[in-house]
Amino acid sequence: MVGARKRPAPFAGFSPFARSLLFYVSSKPPLPPAETTAENADSHEMPPSKRSKRDDPSSDEESYSNSDSDGDDDSSEELDTVQADFAFYDPKPKDFHGVKLLLNTYLGSKPWDLAGFVDLILEQSTVGTVVKIADDDEEGEGSGAEKSRATDDDDLFGLISVLNLARYGEHRCISDLKDYLLAVCGDKDTKKKLKQLLEEKAPDVGLLVCRRFVNFPYELVPKLYDSLFDEVSWATEDEPTQELRDSFRFKQYLLVVRILERKTPTKHEAKNCTEADEPVIYPKLEDEIFRELCSWSFTFPIRAEQPAQQEMKNYKEMGLVMVVKHEAIPKFRKKLEDLVSE
Repeated sequence: MVGARKRPAPFAGFSPFARSLLFYVSSKPPLPPAETTAENADSHEMPPSKRSKRDDPSSDEESYSNSDSDGDDDSSEELDTVQADFAFYDPKPKDFHGVKLLLNTYLGSKPWDLAGFVDLILEQSTVGTVVKIADDDEEGEGSGAEKSRATDDDDLFGLISVLNLARYGEHRCISDLKDYLLAVCGDKDTKKKLKQLLEEKAPDVGLLVCRRFVNFPYELVPKLYDSLFDEVSWATEDEPTQELRDSFRFKQYLLVVRILERKTPTKHEAKNCTEADEPVIYPKLEDEIFRELCSWSFTFPIRAEQPAQQEMKNYKEMGLVMVVKHEAIPKFRKKLEDLVSE
């Protein structure tokens, strides 16, 4: 079903200035950024549960400039309309390279066991979702199936998962993650709380990971989180052993995300600052809500992996670690849905 777009009310993550910065902190998108239509904004229906292993496609009508104009001025100004059907899938081993691409900058430039981290996400298929361009031939045979395997990485637009820190604590990637977070936490009291969270409280802590490309339809973001938290609830009842069921009874969620923070301007630079220079830019709109609801958090500097663009001159990239209690999740889901539907 083709559904049009109704843009949310302006806020920090979607101001005109912020929109121009999103590409700085995201991987190269697999499709050109798109403008979306504005009719029938309420026509999207919530996909059925992923217990059926695949959601019905959620359609997004995207437009972008024609790149095959051959220099024709008239044709270069025309827009091609492309219907893109997005679908939710259980993670599978064939998604390895696409998921790795999305997680490539998860811990900045720090060397760590990224491949092992991707493997954990893909092996936990009962809780977690990858979002791709829907492919009717995905379950097919012969040339159709071969084509699907060849394009899986290109079609993957986003992922979400949550990993129990104690269940996977012996894996090198989780050990690397813990060491990294403790190393970048500068405040002594906060580090003490963090250490306790990563060790004594680890059996009740879920590492929540959500990554997606810039041109991921933001209307699908609430559905992505609904899918995750519903699956967590189902897992406490459906997993085959009591130990596995208990591993999904999270009391707290740990998030490691990125934000853009305005630099403290010099007196000369202050004269050139405008209202468009937001104090904090949240590339993922939901992270602002998580920060509002979190129990505690801390930020840390990230070394720039590429030269700052002109639009970035007043900003520095920062890591943001947040701890959110399980009890805050219903409020988060409601706030996120309200934000996107405005």
